[in-house]
Amino acid sequence: MGSHQQQQQVISRDPPSWGGGSNRISSLDVEEMNIPPSITSNNNKQFHQEDPMSQKPGWRKFLSHIGPGFLVSLAYLDPGNLETDLQAGANHRYELLWVILIGLIFALIIQSLAANLGVSTGKHLSELCKAEYPIYVKYCLWLLAEIAVIAADIPEVIGTAFALNILFHIPLWAGVLITGLSTLLLLGLQKYGVRKLEILIAVLVFIMAGCYFGELSYVKPPASGVLKGMFIPKLNGQGATGDAIALLGALVMPHNLFLHSALVLTRKIPQSVHGVNDACRYFLIESGFALFVAFLINVAVVSVSGAVCSADNLSQENSDRCGDLTLNSASFLLKNVLGRSSSTVYAIALLASGQSSTITGTYAGQYIMQGFLDIKMRKWARNLMTRCIAITPSLIVAIIGGSSGAGRLIIIASMILSFELPFALIPLLKFSSSVTKMGPHKNSIYIIVISWILGLGIIGINIYYLSTAFVHWLIHNSLPKVANIFVGIIVFPLMAIYMLAVIYLMVRKDTAVTFIDDPSKQNPNAQTQMERGFKTTGGLGSDNVPHREDLADIPFPE
Repeated sequence: MGSHQQQQQVISRDPPSWGGGSNRISSLDVEEMNIPPSITSNNNKQFHQEDPMSQKPGWRKFLSHIGPGFLVSLAYLDPGNLETDLQAGANHRYELLWVILIGLIFALIIQSLAANLGVSTGKHLSELCKAEYPIYVKYCLWLLAEIAVIAADIPEVIGTAFALNILFHIPLWAGVLITGLSTLLLLGLQKYGVRKLEILIAVLVFIMAGCYFGELSYVKPPASGVLKGMFIPKLNGQGATGDAIALLGALVMPHNLFLHSALVLTRKIPQSVHGVNDACRYFLIESGFALFVAFLINVAVVSVSGAVCSADNLSQENSDRCGDLTLNSASFLLKNVLGRSSSTVYAIALLASGQSSTITGTYAGQYIMQGFLDIKMRKWARNLMTRCIAITPSLIVAIIGGSSGAGRLIIIASMILSFELPFALIPLLKFSSSVTKMGPHKNSIYIIVISWILGLGIIGINIYYLSTAFVHWLIHNSLPKVANIFVGIIVFPLMAIYMLAVIYLMVRKDTAVTFIDDPSKQNPNAQTQMERGFKTTGGLGSDNVPHREDLADIPFPE
């Protein structure tokens, strides 16, 4: 009896791609009820046709899918993005807007692949990495993913702490601690439903957008200059290449890929090819709209900074400020329209940006830890652990280095994210193009070619720029020659290991099978084989997902 209950419990945990679900008859039920396979197949078809989701109008089905894309889009509006936008506008006016346009188009493609992966497999990216890679690779990827979460969280935490300092003159280190606590409190809204949290975050985003759109309507940047900057690529002026790459690196973040593939699993998706295709389409539309809003806000920030810091509007006071523009000193950009209250409204916008993006960062940390390690703990404990891990570096730097040290830490964090990107992007590109992971929902050849070209392009640009920047620093720094040699001996072998790791992820052949065809199409022994595999491995997990040799008799689509 215990064994039978265990089998039923395992089956109930099956993700959508395993073909189970509340509206289907499992083969275990068939054995108990002695129902002929032909009747089961017909019933499966009937249940598909009578799925309540299929009876809803198209607009209602679309509304039920809204949420994940907007949560993910917050990563493109975090304080790190705001700082790179402000500096790009102050240094180059509108000339780098094309980088934001290209970056968010690329982000839409990549984020849609992450959403499709979650919808089609019923697992998020970290779970698939755990299932696919050997144990030592799995733990390395987990560690790198955690570092990416920490690096992404640094600008968000520091930006919120800056906002609290402007509003209430709270010391920076205390602001970091308050940010961590407030994020945990806001995440407590989860117990009232994910929708409540999504509505709160949407309100914060629109507050931030309203601040910059209001200033934009006052400074009135020339439409011709904005359009030229958006559609005519240029890299004129000193530091333009570095600022462009910083913009691009701030837009595509590795933790976002883990997050999006997990958030789509919070929606109920009909277990049929048609239902999965519809869900993928709805999530694509929703992500496109959310990223378009993020694009408009980024354009507004760059345009405001470019207009206020342009030669026509530049006073001597503003000239000094534009020369060293940071999150902590950018409130003067809103002074034209808001006067003395500019610092308060800017701080509220920065607070909204930082607080909303810290929530999504904590979400990502939860899914990464749960997916890679499958740790069984209460949600509040997992939230607390991921929050403590993420804010520790920011707290240490805020105590030791103050505002200037925190500003430098944001730059270091963006460089770390650029290096981290391949270790999330390459598995995503491979899994979403693999028939063993996606079955009939795998990417078309056109999407495969386009996504790999874009992915390798941005990875190559990041690696080239960061490598040349390090070599330039090594040549021109003021350290003794012995120290430079010592640094080179440490760093260059690490760079070689890094390149080998990227190549390994690219050329390694996938072995784990996480897509299983519809049960009505499986042979009678397939369910028994799966159950035997679950008994010996203890359920789903890294080494728990049946491999091809365990499912030799199951017909996989070629």
